Amino acid sequence: MTQAVTFNDVWGMFQEMVREDRERRQVTDRELRELREMSAETDRKFQETDRKFQETDRKFQETDREIRAMNAETERKFREMRAETEREIREMNAETNRKIKEVSTQVGNLGSRWGEFVEGIVAPACETLFAERGIPVHRVSPRVKAKSLDGTRRMEVDLLVDNTNSVVLVEVKSRLTAEDVRDHLKRVKEFKEFYEGDTGVAVMGAVAGILIDNDVDQFAMNEGMFVIVQSGESVRLANTPDFVPKRW
Repeated sequence: MTQAVTFNDVWGMFQEMVREDRERRQVTDRELRELREMSAETDRKFQETDRKFQETDRKFQETDREIRAMNAETERKFREMRAETEREIREMNAETNRKIKEVSTQVGNLGSRWGEFVEGIVAPACETLFAERGIPVHRVSPRVKAKSLDGTRRMEVDLLVDNTNSVVLVEVKSRLTAEDVRDHLKRVKEFKEFYEGDTGVAVMGAVAGILIDNDVDQFAMNEGMFVIVQSGESVRLANTPDFVPKRW
């Protein structure tokens, strides 16, 4: 048999429902608070991250400014260095050109003094030197240039000493080497191919040097040539009095 529901039963059920609803509300409120707290923490973290991003961007911008400033300073220094280098190169070129001009002038003066030595000392001495060796001298001609009789070759002689029946070709060097002697020997041997005078003339050779390499004077004398050497402010023949020159 079904038991009848009383007022107390209904009132008790109602109170239980109210209690359960209150409990559910309390849970919901707690969850909402937790959600609000989580949202606030997330927002704080977002704000902190944004602040860090802004700080990083500021540092990037500052670094970029520093790099641009460094590049500008580096470029400025490079321009200054390039300008300084170009200036130094111009000065070096000017100094080099000045020295080249000085050397050219000195070489030109040396050539003039060398010509003076040949014409002022060696040439006048030849007349006496060869006359003492039984070779009369009618003429001493400096810097004689000649063309071969067939017109195919040219020859230049520092000093040409001649008379009616003999010719002496004199080669003058500041430093006389064996190669100079060989070259002059060839010149002496070929001279008659350039000479328009009597083919029976005797051709002889002589070399002169302010400085003479070791044994070159003896080499020249062995080849039958006179050797003229410096002696104080003048010159003399190094050949012995009994020397007999070779005649071509």
